[in-house]
Amino acid sequence: MAVSQHHNGYRPDLDGLRAVAILPVLLFHAGFEVFRGGFVGVDVFFVLSGFFMARIILGDLERGSFSFVEFYLRRARRIFPALFVMMAASALAAWLLFMPQEFEYFASSLSSSALFVSNVLFQRESGYFDIASDLKPLLHTWSLSVEEQFYIVFPAAAYISYKYARKRILWVVFAALTMSFVLSVFEVYHKPEKAFYLLHFRVWELLIGVVVALSPRPCYSARTSQALTAIGLLLVFGAAFLYSSNTPFPGIAAAVPCVGTALVIHSHCTSGWIARFLDNPVCIFVGRISYSLYLWHWPLIVFSRNYLGSDLTTEQALIVVALSFATAYLSWRFVEQPARYGRLAISGAATAGLSSVAIASAIAFGILVNSLNGVPQRLPEEARRLYEATYDDGPFIAAECFADSNGNGLTPVQIRKGELCTLGVETKSEPQFLVWGDSHAAAIAPAIDVAAREAGLSGMFVGRGSCPPLPNSDFGPSWAVKRCVEHNSAVMALIQQRKFPYVFMVGYWPKYVHRAELPRQGGVFDPSIEPSTVDWSAPVRESLNTTIATFTQQGTKTVLVMDVPEMGHEVPEALAQAVVSGSTLDVAPPLEYTHKRQALARKVLEEVAKSSGSLVVDPLSTLCDKFRCHAMRGATVLYKDEDHLSAKGAESLAAVFRPVLNVIEAKEQSSNRLPRS
Repeated sequence: MAVSQHHNGYRPDLDGLRAVAILPVLLFHAGFEVFRGGFVGVDVFFVLSGFFMARIILGDLERGSFSFVEFYLRRARRIFPALFVMMAASALAAWLLFMPQEFEYFASSLSSSALFVSNVLFQRESGYFDIASDLKPLLHTWSLSVEEQFYIVFPAAAYISYKYARKRILWVVFAALTMSFVLSVFEVYHKPEKAFYLLHFRVWELLIGVVVALSPRPCYSARTSQALTAIGLLLVFGAAFLYSSNTPFPGIAAAVPCVGTALVIHSHCTSGWIARFLDNPVCIFVGRISYSLYLWHWPLIVFSRNYLGSDLTTEQALIVVALSFATAYLSWRFVEQPARYGRLAISGAATAGLSSVAIASAIAFGILVNSLNGVPQRLPEEARRLYEATYDDGPFIAAECFADSNGNGLTPVQIRKGELCTLGVETKSEPQFLVWGDSHAAAIAPAIDVAAREAGLSGMFVGRGSCPPLPNSDFGPSWAVKRCVEHNSAVMALIQQRKFPYVFMVGYWPKYVHRAELPRQGGVFDPSIEPSTVDWSAPVRESLNTTIATFTQQGTKTVLVMDVPEMGHEVPEALAQAVVSGSTLDVAPPLEYTHKRQALARKVLEEVAKSSGSLVVDPLSTLCDKFRCHAMRGATVLYKDEDHLSAKGAESLAAVFRPVLNVIEAKEQSSNRLPRS
């Protein structure tokens, strides 16, 4: 099937459509709430890319002039110059502004962006809408990676299909489109990060553009063409205004802006007010600089937030938007255009050579920065000392003691066998207690370890990230609960088998009773934003009561450990940045904020302890005074991130656990004095 003739030649309306795509993305990223669904602009670009690639490749195949080499050289001239200039500028800014761990993440993203696999990297790290995305200047390159991966696969697939199934090529494309769409619809509810980032869940969007390029266009009347274009734009703008980060995406939701884009391309409206909207000089100009605007806007936003240490105000956001346009124009005028058509346009061999050098340099940069642990030597000595707490992990986070949130590390089989890490003194007798919980348990375990050594007691530790000691509890989303079932079942089996005299239950309790972390925790934390007060405590309370009742029946006493205050900031990073900027080291939220955040969790644990006769350990008074909580005590940085204690910070809390361990010691001694039968 031939590419429809109506698609040949320059179409100013499609430059206008590029403007429709980029502006919602820009304003969404800048924080303008009205464009909370502005991320759909990327989907518009996907459809446009598929359309243009099909028109170029299949058009060349029809004329018998297609060359893989020439195709990829054109792509390199189009994409690489502005991209690598942006990456080099971002590397310089990151060198000046980023703390070591951030700089390591950046260096990895730089290498993966140069190799066009950053979508895979970001999928593994986190979701698109999580708070940490605010710290990733190259996050937006995920979409370029998806497109480049498509450019690798599609030309060969188009060539083979054209050669051997020319008359059925549209059906081949439609079959692939349908398969990818079905996978996306399924995966968005199971593993949304994969559905968002990876090519095989996104390729259907690009293939929609291919279908438009291949499909014949009827001879529409002006009115029909205008109506189809109006519907298409309505679908795109409707998604941009009505969607949000809570919309399951891509899946079915992404079909709305994609179909809208396809209608605009297919209808090719050339008259009426809609045509004047898309063809006006302003839209055409924005469309022409849209690639550079997409490249530069996100790094400018991220580095501005980092430099200011806060979210952008409306005025600041408008300044960054204006700066994005100015930088995009300079990039388009002095990099993009000259590299394609002007004095910077070079031969194919030179293009390939320079591209290889740029890619190799980015890879080398990533390897070097990571091998040097983010080059902490860039920082002043005091800032570097404070930042070292980032790496102050306790021993109980190790793989032999603990399973991460993905299940890597300690296995349920090992748990059932009792192959756990020990706390306290070494002894051949049965351990007197078990510490059970999530990553907060692993973080605070060094405190119990020190106190147990002082008391001459022995214990064991078992934990998994994001898995609270709440068996059979609906403590979060179904996928989060599901991954903890086998782990918690194994722990319960071990407790039933070994009949530990005491079990310490430790968890990130405020997160589970509210099903939320602190607002913007880990990113640009703002204590003026109230913490969630939504009450999801009922299943937590029920699980605690049921579990403790089971323990009581077998003679096991429970110790409930209250959670430590959350700091909101990555503490070592915030302290180091405070030294660099000369600002205060008092980075913790106000005490009132902490009380508000922990109130419900503390109430649940206190009521459960009272009704069940459980013991309670509360570290709050040790970490807080009458006015606020503290991220440092003397020269000791108490936290390694926003809510996990550092190993030294945890060890400094040993005294909090001494009263409970004294009770255990007294009971142990009493048991040893009982006459043997």
